[in-house]
Amino acid sequence: MTLAVSLTHHFLQWHLVYAYYHMLAFLYNSKNKDKRAHQYDAFVSYNANDEGWVLGELLPKLEDEQGWRLCLHHRDFQPGKPIMENITDAIYGSRKTICVVSRDYLESEWCSREIQVARRLLKRQTYLSWFRADAHPNLFWEKLRQALETQEHPMGEHILLTVEDRPPGERPDQ
Repeated sequence: MTLAVSLTHHFLQWHLVYAYYHMLAFLYNSKNKDKRAHQYDAFVSYNANDEGWVLGELLPKLEDEQGWRLCLHHRDFQPGKPIMENITDAIYGSRKTICVVSRDYLESEWCSREIQVARRLLKRQTYLSWFRADAHPNLFWEKLRQALETQEHPMGEHILLTVEDRPPGERPDQ
């Protein structure tokens, strides 16, 4: 029995933690379905290596110019609270979730957990590519503004932003 518990804990620890928070999110969603008030317009999920783009491009455009209230982990997470609780609270406390997807994001364990929690709220996904916006940046910001303005879907909405500095599928050495 001890061996089985040890092996389960070792190999499935994060799956069990995820299942626990998933269950809490489900119970929270069921209980507060009609009374949910959102503290933020969008939670921004991103890798620390993309922080320059988030703080230099995304944040000024959405908060300063367009007046949206964003939830950023470095600024809005409660210190001392378990990270998964902060993530769950940020997602449920926001009308939308914006994932800034980059190669670093896809390789990050924490970003993976954020998108897994957010995915439970998804009914549909909106994808915008910063790389493709190079030729028409105003169109990119307009599409993102439109995505944030859309009426809230009962199951939430998830906006994925890709911020590669090269076309998708191109190898770094090309």
